[in-house]
Amino acid sequence: MTASPLTFHTASRRHLLVECEDLTATMALHRSLEAAGLPGVVELVPAARTVLISFDPRRTGAEALEEAIRGLERTDSSTGEAREVTIDVRYDGEDLAEVAELLSVSPAEVIARHQAATWQVAFAGFAPGFGYLAGDDELFDVPRRSSPRTRVPIGAVALAGEFTGVYPRSSPGGWQLIGRTEARLWDLDRQPPALFVPGTIVRFVEAERGSVDLGAGAGADDASASASSAAVEARSSEAVEARSSEAVEAGSSAAAGDAENAPGNATSAAGHAVEVVRPGLQLLIEDLGRPGFNSMGVSGAGAADRTALRRGNRLVGNAESAAGLESFGGGAVLRVIGDGVAAVTGAAGSITVTGADGTIHRPRLGEAFAIADGDELELGGTDQGARRYLALRGGIDVDTALGSASTDTLAGLGPAALDRGSRLSLHDPRTAPHLVDPHPRSECALPRPGQTVTMTVTLGPREDWFTSAGIETLLSQEWTVTHESDRVGLRLSGQVALERARTGELPSEGAVTGALQVPPNGQPVLFGPDHPLTGGYPIIASVDDVDFAAQLPPGVRLRFTTGSRSTTNRQNES
Repeated sequence: MTASPLTFHTASRRHLLVECEDLTATMALHRSLEAAGLPGVVELVPAARTVLISFDPRRTGAEALEEAIRGLERTDSSTGEAREVTIDVRYDGEDLAEVAELLSVSPAEVIARHQAATWQVAFAGFAPGFGYLAGDDELFDVPRRSSPRTRVPIGAVALAGEFTGVYPRSSPGGWQLIGRTEARLWDLDRQPPALFVPGTIVRFVEAERGSVDLGAGAGADDASASASSAAVEARSSEAVEARSSEAVEAGSSAAAGDAENAPGNATSAAGHAVEVVRPGLQLLIEDLGRPGFNSMGVSGAGAADRTALRRGNRLVGNAESAAGLESFGGGAVLRVIGDGVAAVTGAAGSITVTGADGTIHRPRLGEAFAIADGDELELGGTDQGARRYLALRGGIDVDTALGSASTDTLAGLGPAALDRGSRLSLHDPRTAPHLVDPHPRSECALPRPGQTVTMTVTLGPREDWFTSAGIETLLSQEWTVTHESDRVGLRLSGQVALERARTGELPSEGAVTGALQVPPNGQPVLFGPDHPLTGGYPIIASVDDVDFAAQLPPGVRLRFTTGSRSTTNRQNES
């Protein structure tokens, strides 16, 4: 076949966005990229008209990828036998009559043609298990609701644009509801957990007594599947103080004693735990995230400042990927059960350790310190930066979801935010693979509220949706981080809104952590680790240091530049 033209856009220093002329061409390109296995490609995020490519810059670059992709052969259809599922639907949706009127047919014809059409999962996004299903009946091109619902029930079958979708969980949404199903779209005890993955053929049938046929290959239970996020009872904590370097060396030596004999032991140590006395503003369990599941609508999530978590784990002798605690704003207090070693990294603030006998120690940020049974660790409020990381030798022992203990606040995956009384077991400190680092590096200075910092950005992929004046505004004026900010994104406020050259929304396309997405009000949102995988607002640029962005507290003023990195920023160690 003659390959359709492709347009290439820079999405970040590690991402390339490839634009196709239509959905069919996009699906063909995605299949070709999956089959090609190009060197350095880490992950693919297909969307309505684009494929977002994440790559390792140590192994390849945007120019090399563009050349390789232009030389790929693309086919109209998959070469393998497509997985098929059948979904039983009760066609009683609130918007069925309105959809029929919009399409100038009867409700009965909408139902009949919805069942007669062959639907295929084009891409995933929005929420884990949500698939965008493209059909072969041109009738279905349905506008979204002018006013989205604040709550769409789980199992709702809906239409929007050229797509059909099924809501895997209750959430806000603007799609037109035509029915409901009892099919389980997302199940961590199934392999794969998502019923809808790209390429799956889906057929809808009239439900009989609520029965649901999951179809061939829908997945029997997998013994190694991750436990559901609801299985974790963790909640929250506050700040900490420290001991002398002599105590640290003694504690690390004792904790490391038998590490050689049990390097792969993942069991918890009886008597090694922490209990949340006070969680502070927000206390979460985080590790390095769950990359590799974009095709199921699952983002990588993980620690917002991975550099800080990695450094904390190295300080206490853990593997860099061990689960620790992420405290937003400080104010967390933990009670220690059993002896061990801890370290606090990231945002600056007081660290206090109060012993069972009332003795007070004040450890330094970025240094390992010994903790003893009965101690209380308090992480005071943050003076510089926004997020503090507590690493504990052995690491937190908690059920995982898709191989990660990270909390994804948008998707609802992983442990819940920690609360008072939560008890977290620790892996046996003796299983930590390394000795405590006796020569830690000093922590980098992070911004305070009211301070102005400069961050380097990479323009794209949709800078052409903005006027030259809009680009100039982005790079010339100060932007303030507002209090409407979380792990999903930081809302920025500037005196002058970014001027658009084009109006409307894009067809949904992939977005990256650090992206500056611009909604209609012209005030950017800087995407954090729990951001949605796809979106329809244009992205004007992306920040180069996402770990530094995670440490921007409300009230910080930002300036963006495309020049050399500001001395305020630290190098990303990830």
